[in-house]
Amino acid sequence: MSHRLGFLAVAFAYLAVMALSSAPSPLYPLYERADGFSTVTVTLIYAAYALGVAASLVAAGHLSDGHGRRRLLGPGVALAALAAAVFAASPRLAALLVARVLAGLAVGVVTPTATAWLTELGPRRGQRAAIAINVGGLGAGTLLAGALAEYAAAPLRTPYALLGALLVVTLLGVLVAPEVRVRARPRPPYRVQRVAVPAAARAPFFAAAATAVLGFASLGLFAGLAGTLLAGTLHHASRLLAGGALAVVFAAAAAIQLADWDRRRQLAVGMSCVVGGLALVAGAVWARDLAVFLLGGALTGAGAGSMFAGALATVVAVAEPHARAEALAGLFLAGYVGLSVPVIALGVALQTLSAKVTLLGFAAVVAAGILAASRTLLGASVQPLAHGGVVA
Repeated sequence: MSHRLGFLAVAFAYLAVMALSSAPSPLYPLYERADGFSTVTVTLIYAAYALGVAASLVAAGHLSDGHGRRRLLGPGVALAALAAAVFAASPRLAALLVARVLAGLAVGVVTPTATAWLTELGPRRGQRAAIAINVGGLGAGTLLAGALAEYAAAPLRTPYALLGALLVVTLLGVLVAPEVRVRARPRPPYRVQRVAVPAAARAPFFAAAATAVLGFASLGLFAGLAGTLLAGTLHHASRLLAGGALAVVFAAAAAIQLADWDRRRQLAVGMSCVVGGLALVAGAVWARDLAVFLLGGALTGAGAGSMFAGALATVVAVAEPHARAEALAGLFLAGYVGLSVPVIALGVALQTLSAKVTLLGFAAVVAAGILAASRTLLGASVQPLAHGGVVA
């Protein structure tokens, strides 16, 4: 297989895995009715996914640097297909928890591995494609699940059956894609992922990690709670609308990758959009205005996508080739901390506070974090490293 076809095979596999990971989001109200659990349970289910991602990133996200990209991406896609089968087998809470953990484990393996592989198969387009696929896949999964939940039979089974079949097909493409990472000889001993950065680039790496936390926290608000907010506070119970609203957020994050900006402009535009977008979302919840909610979601999604593009460019620039997946695993680990912990806190807060107050507080905290960090993030000096070690 040529590098061009290999790039497409890896891209489609990555897309399918990310689509599966977001498919449950617009379906949570249906799960709540089927099993009678609360908003806190929804956030715990979401946390189970994030825990699976974090555990996988720490345990295996870096292994393709020494063992080859295909040897990690193949099992990761297979694990996602297994998660789809568990989702489709039962709508009960126990099965949902197991499937979410399996999906998280798959994403933790696939995300840094596929990102590194795409960067190597297509150096000029790999970084932007990887980000667009990551967030675009999230949007595709929510839109597909929302549409099928609205119009198809067995809404808690059909989306997963379709995505499971797609994952099996894309796995075949991964197995024949050209390997570009030579397997280390002798085989390196196993170790868990370190919080590892090049010795000469601690400041930009941690600036990138901070950016990932803030951007993913903004996306996590929608991925974890948008369906609940639409059905409850805004009184729009359509599953298609829930999936479409999430798709708007993630499509905006993917579309912003088309902008040909340097790293600093990506960060500056992204931070401004996230602050403005979250302000609109909070205002929309107070005013119960669906159009403003969707506009705020699109602006927030575009901002988070731009922020993460700047963060990824920073890490790829400073990481040495032999440790690229490890550095990316560290970045995504930071991102998934941002994607999970704030959502759990929001779910807990919603038990005692109104959605209006909770969202206003969330927007204020994220805005304050971005404003406080902006000087360091925008002032970070990034120089690609030719030599040097990776240190914890």
